[in-house]
Amino acid sequence: MNHLKLFLLSIGLVLFSIRNYAQSDYKVTDYGAIGDAKTLNTKVLQKLIDRVSQNGGGKIIFPSGVFLTGSIEIKDDVELHLEHQAILLGSKNPFHYKKIESQDTLSNRENTALISAHLRNNIKITGKGTINGQGGYVALAMDSLYYADPESYYKISKSYNERRKRPNEGGRPNLIYFNQTNNIKIKGVTIKNGAEWVTKIELCDTIEIDNIKLKSDVYWNNDGIDLVDSKNVRITNSDINAADDAICFKSHHKFSYCENIYVSNCKVRSSASAIKFGTASHGGFKNITLDNLYIYDTFRSAIAIEAVDGGFIDGIKVSNVKAVNTSNAIFIKLGHRNAPGPVGSLQNVEIKNIDVTIPWDTPDKAYEIRGPIQPFFHNIFPSSITGIPGHKVKNIKIENVVIRYPGRGNQAYANMPTWRMEGVPENKGDYPEFSMFGELPAWGLYVRHVSG
Repeated sequence: MNHLKLFLLSIGLVLFSIRNYAQSDYKVTDYGAIGDAKTLNTKVLQKLIDRVSQNGGGKIIFPSGVFLTGSIEIKDDVELHLEHQAILLGSKNPFHYKKIESQDTLSNRENTALISAHLRNNIKITGKGTINGQGGYVALAMDSLYYADPESYYKISKSYNERRKRPNEGGRPNLIYFNQTNNIKIKGVTIKNGAEWVTKIELCDTIEIDNIKLKSDVYWNNDGIDLVDSKNVRITNSDINAADDAICFKSHHKFSYCENIYVSNCKVRSSASAIKFGTASHGGFKNITLDNLYIYDTFRSAIAIEAVDGGFIDGIKVSNVKAVNTSNAIFIKLGHRNAPGPVGSLQNVEIKNIDVTIPWDTPDKAYEIRGPIQPFFHNIFPSSITGIPGHKVKNIKIENVVIRYPGRGNQAYANMPTWRMEGVPENKGDYPEFSMFGELPAWGLYVRHVSG
């Protein structure tokens, strides 16, 4: 009899363990989500996320289907897993995106996003499925709302870019926004069509982004991946195609900076700059390595390294980059946009094994959303390394670099002899861009206010 009790008890423990193990996986359709591309699943998904997190965490599985949703927030220890042919579809209605608490003190913007996490730990987005923000529709809806019903528009966003007559990036939702969150993994998924910056990761620590496809050229300000004052990051084996800067390091906060970041084995396309440090550079950037990148069809610079807001750049290594059909190879700039604040610093940059081909024609002409029309013949600018008077860029090492230009220059359009070098403007407070000085008296590399 005792043996029978022990046997039954052991069977019960096994069944209990199996039930608990199985319960770490939650299929959204078992909890009321409908993948018909019409039913709004926001409340169902958020309720499930909250439940899973409260139960100690687990994997929320999206099977094949199209699951429409507004803003959802990932909580602690939750993984969103999209199976093959699963689509998480952002609503076209801008009122379906809620405001998120954040530490973005630079712009004082009210962040919104399709998928967010704030003050969380251990979150994942994985699988072979797709996250589609339908950002072009959302941005245009906000644009129409501004003109048709300004009062309703300002309930969503208090900002509008009058200069360009379109909703400012502060009002449009990110596709993914993680703030002050640690231990993040994004792996395998396709991410597309953001209304603004596609992936914004701010003041976060320990991030892995691997084997993703990101495609977003449906509207302006479609940065691919923005790392803002975040640390211990790996971005590997990914394909990034963005209508604005593709992989961009930013520092919005004087009290923090980007540090210990590794980017490797990525394919990058951009209608702005492919890899960019800045423009926002209030804190700084330290110990960042870029290796084995293929860059193509890029409107501005392949590599842009900019410290213009009082922050620092120290310890950047770039190697093994192949760039074709890009307007500019290397742009390194120390500026003083934050006057009368302190001047920052830029030092210890190593660039080696770079091969860049500059086109004759505009490199982003195949983009649906192209870069702004420029007041000059576009592909006439050399690479440059420049500081400002009294503040030098320091310790730059460039090794084994090949830059090919198309030729066919016409002196009636472009003729900057060396005797005119003193006339090149400083423009130390201007927005940093490879074309900011106008014509330059150099073909390959223009260097000014540099030591070492």
